[in-house]
Amino acid sequence: MRAGAGSPLRRAEDGGIVPARRSIRLARPEDGTIASVRVRDAVASDHAAVLALNNAATPHVNELSTHEFSWIVSHADYFRVAEDDAGLAAFVIALRPGLAYWSLNYRWFMERGDDFLYLDRIVVAERARRAGVGRALYDDIERFASGRWRCITLEVNLLPPNPASLRFHDRQGFRRVGVREEDAGAKAVVLMERATSPSSSSRGRDDPS
Repeated sequence: MRAGAGSPLRRAEDGGIVPARRSIRLARPEDGTIASVRVRDAVASDHAAVLALNNAATPHVNELSTHEFSWIVSHADYFRVAEDDAGLAAFVIALRPGLAYWSLNYRWFMERGDDFLYLDRIVVAERARRAGVGRALYDDIERFASGRWRCITLEVNLLPPNPASLRFHDRQGFRRVGVREEDAGAKAVVLMERATSPSSSSRGRDDPS
């Protein structure tokens, strides 16, 4: 999302996307190797792989049809991928407020304000987990959102449980602001937010994303 430190993906004067690429060297603690991961804007040729990675990650993110995915991508303010030598390693999508999005979690935040960037979904491939990829993408979206929205919002599953993600977001400085249930309590999420700031330093060591 940035060409250099502090360079935004979108220009405030026109709202356009500024193509950017950033390389990150990350340690893999399980084998002691160093991986090179490139973070860049997603392009149309990424879409099939991104959708497949998303749908392989259920129930931690909801499955999407091709039509649903196309709608989200066409309305995304932030859509970036991380890639390594094996291909797609991760992706993240975020949306501004004020859209006719069907997500009940997005609508929950809309009912309580309109000054946020909604982190709709982030998925990290199995091979790239616990290597800092998710944390690098969170730092990247922090730089993008700062000065544009008051906070970044998201939800994490309570039922089915996702305790590793909850711990990660707590360490990243996200504050729990509510709980929303579905299906008579069979499903539940915790709604979280984190204030944006000019500083975008990493807030945690572990990365279970």
